[in-house]
Amino acid sequence: MSGIVSLTNPRSIAVVGASKAPGKVGNAVVVNLINSKFGGRIYPVNPKEKTIEGLPCFPSLAAIPDEVEAAVFTVPAKAVLKAAEECGEKGVKFLAVLTAGFKELGREGLEMERALVDTCRRCDMRLLGPNCLGFMDTHTPANATFISGYPIQGEIAFVSQSGAILAAVLDRARSLGIGFSKVISLGNKADLSEVDFIADAADDSHTSVIMCYIEDVNDGEKFLATAAQAVRKKPLVIFKSGTSQAGALAASSHTGALAGSDVAYSTAFNQCGVIRATSMRELFDLAVAFANQPVPKGDNLAIVTNSGGPGIIATDWAEKQNVKITRFTKETINALREGLPPEAGIYNPVDVLGDAPADRFRFAVEKVLKDENVDGLIVLVCPTLVTQPVEIAQAILEIRGKNPDKPIFAVYMGGETMAEGSAMLAEAGVPCFDFPENAVTAFAGMANYRQFAEQERKAKELPAFVPDVKTVKAVFYDVKRDNRLVLLGSEAAEVVAAYGITTAPTLMAHNPDEAVALAENFGYPVVLKVASPKILHKSDVGGVKMKLDSAKAVREAFVDIMEKVHHYLPDVTPHGIEVQKMMTRGIELIIGMTRDVQFGPLVAVGLGGIYVNLFKDVSFRLASGMTVREIEQQLAETKAYTLLRGYRGEKPADLATVITTISRAAKLVTDFPEITEMDINPLFVYQRGVAAMDVKITIS
Repeated sequence: MSGIVSLTNPRSIAVVGASKAPGKVGNAVVVNLINSKFGGRIYPVNPKEKTIEGLPCFPSLAAIPDEVEAAVFTVPAKAVLKAAEECGEKGVKFLAVLTAGFKELGREGLEMERALVDTCRRCDMRLLGPNCLGFMDTHTPANATFISGYPIQGEIAFVSQSGAILAAVLDRARSLGIGFSKVISLGNKADLSEVDFIADAADDSHTSVIMCYIEDVNDGEKFLATAAQAVRKKPLVIFKSGTSQAGALAASSHTGALAGSDVAYSTAFNQCGVIRATSMRELFDLAVAFANQPVPKGDNLAIVTNSGGPGIIATDWAEKQNVKITRFTKETINALREGLPPEAGIYNPVDVLGDAPADRFRFAVEKVLKDENVDGLIVLVCPTLVTQPVEIAQAILEIRGKNPDKPIFAVYMGGETMAEGSAMLAEAGVPCFDFPENAVTAFAGMANYRQFAEQERKAKELPAFVPDVKTVKAVFYDVKRDNRLVLLGSEAAEVVAAYGITTAPTLMAHNPDEAVALAENFGYPVVLKVASPKILHKSDVGGVKMKLDSAKAVREAFVDIMEKVHHYLPDVTPHGIEVQKMMTRGIELIIGMTRDVQFGPLVAVGLGGIYVNLFKDVSFRLASGMTVREIEQQLAETKAYTLLRGYRGEKPADLATVITTISRAAKLVTDFPEITEMDINPLFVYQRGVAAMDVKITIS
């Protein structure tokens, strides 16, 4: 298959379905290509016309005497397949099918779309769409869309799954003077998807930041690999709307119940360095910030304001965004004390007071920005009778020129009186916001990107480990032969033990004598549990007996469990009774896994035992590609981490073994894709070592 490097930079474009009639899509595409000053050849194709917009019009692709590299389709859906065949015969490399009427309309449309993809693959063509607006490249230049207007040339690549949102963003950007390098409308993503264009933009010298609006991801593994490569080169900001129904939940698993459908996307984005925007406004703000500002060296933020209220709002929001309101050096504090009025606030935020002229802003901004503890600055300007918005903007721009390594954000709160100064800043590349929260969020996104890059450089791979794969395969073989999907507790314990996870000794007994023999071997006290995949909550039917400290107690417990199960569930025949060594109670964790359709196994870690569903204290990571640092961060995101480190004088738990246990659980579910869900709950954690007490595994 061809690459897509020249899709937005073709030497020639045929418009199949070109039209003379203004207002028709086929006419708009031709007009846009001409008006964008496309330097290649444009070939309108329409058997009914001789010329369109002053260009010779051809009755068919075959009639074009020269090579055609790309074709834009505006013909009706039923004519697309025939036109695609003609493109294949002509040697066209790329199709952009703007036509709607494919899988979005149902079964018949889906079949047509599949036939179109088959044709493209057979003829070695790449397909954009169908049901899309087309593409733009301001550096080619080329506008192969039917959108009104053309973006300003810039450094933002924008990839959108929604044509309406794409058009709205471009219209808004023009009014703000914001430019783009590439603009791609994905449509139905029958062939080319966001993955292809993210990779393309990452290697594009005219692009400094990639922004995407997407509604789903078709190939999670490919997306992760591509996104991880892209963010090593430039920032990738994505607004993912909606919640996927692909990750179906299973009621038998705590982890499945906790992993909402959107958790997989958040986890995947976080793990590969994608900055996830939570709104269209945030997506826009982040893209503009990255395109025009240097990435901060840290997350230490300073604020200069002429009003206390906005400064407090910015400070509060910074705490929510995990941004540090930095402390100034003594030299900075002394300079501010000497140069500002006595009533001014000289600590962070710096309050230059409501009567501050531009010169006072200039002084404060200069001193703060030079402070070695400051990584970025937000200047908050509120309208008063003496505020000089234009002069303040001029001062900010001059100071920015002297300090090119630190990002500066402005917040001009107000309307008409602030508009000229705000426009001056935006035009010069200083992001200017209406409210403090937006500026703080933009800085936080940039700081997070820097943090990810630094952490990746320091990432420590997990130590090599050779598991007992044969044992796991043998257990799964027996379970499937028994026509079961849920493993018994003793089977599940054997599986995780084969991957080096310490478990409480657990074996199956089929009669009281076997139970006593196992208990004598383990040593008292022991626990007895009914073994049946049909009984999810064993305690509810009297299927668990604890603290058994003698042979007599074990015998009586065995008989009692069998009688109660038969009483409450007469149709269920247990496989036996599991005998487990009763372990000393430790800090209770859960290590779980649920498998997402797009991104594969998600590993959950958090507070375990009876508190799982009460506190929902879990953090998720993708099982594939885990590092020591990622597991450390995963643990640090939970309340359980406070207990593990030693709470109120308690000695710290064995964090190193916990990390090893999590990594081996991740390897298990990665090595065996037939595992659909797994819970180790609780995992007792001690000052030295761990013990898995209850393990549930479901396979497909």
